[in-house]
Amino acid sequence: MSNMQKKMGWLGIAAVFTGNAVQSYAQQQQPVTVHFNAGTTYQTVRNFAASDAWCGQFVGNWPAAKKNQVADWLFSRDTLPNGAPKGIGLSLWRVNLGAGSTQQGDSSGIRDEWRRAASFRAKGSKEVQAQLWWMQAAKARGVTQFLGFYNSPPVHITRNGKAFATGGKTNLDSTAYNAFALEAVKDIQEVKKQTGIRLNYLSPVNEPQWDWSDGGQEGCPYFNNDIYGVVKAMHQAFVSNRIATKLLVTEAGQYNYLLPQSNKPGKDNQVQAFFQPGESCYIGNLSSVSNTIAAHSYFTTSPATDAIAMRKRIGNQVAGVKGLEFWQSEYCILGDNAGEINGSKKDTGITAALYLAGVVHNDLVYANAAAWQWWLAISAYNYKDGLIYVDKNKADGNYSDSKMLWALGNYSRFVRPGMQRIAVDAPGTLRVSGFVDGVARELVFVVVNAESQSQLLNFVNDVAGVNDATAQAIVYTTSHAGGLQKSYSSINNTVIPAQSIVTVVVHYNKK
Repeated sequence: MSNMQKKMGWLGIAAVFTGNAVQSYAQQQQPVTVHFNAGTTYQTVRNFAASDAWCGQFVGNWPAAKKNQVADWLFSRDTLPNGAPKGIGLSLWRVNLGAGSTQQGDSSGIRDEWRRAASFRAKGSKEVQAQLWWMQAAKARGVTQFLGFYNSPPVHITRNGKAFATGGKTNLDSTAYNAFALEAVKDIQEVKKQTGIRLNYLSPVNEPQWDWSDGGQEGCPYFNNDIYGVVKAMHQAFVSNRIATKLLVTEAGQYNYLLPQSNKPGKDNQVQAFFQPGESCYIGNLSSVSNTIAAHSYFTTSPATDAIAMRKRIGNQVAGVKGLEFWQSEYCILGDNAGEINGSKKDTGITAALYLAGVVHNDLVYANAAAWQWWLAISAYNYKDGLIYVDKNKADGNYSDSKMLWALGNYSRFVRPGMQRIAVDAPGTLRVSGFVDGVARELVFVVVNAESQSQLLNFVNDVAGVNDATAQAIVYTTSHAGGLQKSYSSINNTVIPAQSIVTVVVHYNKK
């Protein structure tokens, strides 16, 4: 379909989106006009996600009522009696495939047992059974995508017999690539046997640029040629064993490492190294490899001008390889972020939520991320790393949601897999992204207002201009007052409260 045909097909949307502001409000404030064009589309959204590391292995064994409430918050797309969402409807669940440091106990060298991880084939492991419970809870609530990830190869095949490296060297000898591949096949098969769930994706390496030698958690460094060897071995094992799971690479520790000329030679330029035909590490022709390059948003989110510039570079680099997609596959708020926000000390209020929403916006709009994935779904730590916080107790404890949970829900609950991002132009400091589902005839706008005053929005379709002041939108607001609170508005008189994340959902008749 040509761009002109797309535009003609969207002319009917214009009837939904113009009109005058509510007079009583306009007397106080002039409306802001947000222009959009549903005929101009960008990336197709694949999923929004979070991971079961590290607390899932224990909280999955908590009393049923408590863990089911947590599961509802994370996965449910049902509604409460007042019409508000019951949960944020994550569309992919990331599963930590442990290297077996749990079985090693204190001899693992990983000081915090909550950061150890069990082998999925460990007989009688309560930790693995808890992880399997989360997978089944996600599936029961409608999640259809699952990704398994390794922070380290299994300890019995690593060079030092540990789940972290020694001296920053790659902890997997090239002679063990095939063994790692067969371990991956067995883990995938075991998950299917235990749950009936086929892992859609497997991520064999995580943040390969870091040394992973401090014993803080499972981890393994890799050079690009090491990753190439691991992925090629896994591809061959998947083909031989008829494994349909796709391999996701490379989960780079920062965006910089997808680009040339970083501070980690041999571990950077990963878009070109792995997906440009003719390169020595080219894997783009392997059928088991997802045509996706993944990286983590850490340490590149501030200041705002630099964050946007970096994401535009990523978008352009990925666009240079035909058919390649970009996923932001892990983030939580770390570091001091150029003074914008500090990652230490948990914050269940709106400040951290606004920062999170701003990062999601920038990744989707400027880097064209097709997926956006948070780190810890559940945290027991005093950091801004959890959507849900729990006591550090293996058997039972208190739990609480956060505004970060609901802020992510402003995207994950309503921007569903298969939707496409559309062209949106918003003035001032408002961050506005738009998405369309042409089959369900639905438009979704997510507005991030970090300012201390409210805004009144008019939406105008640039394809055509037919006035209709009666069109109704469903509005979901995350603010100081609550998470995803539901209300209704005339589309051209949508109030965006101060310091809020607002999702505006509109159904239209396509003419």
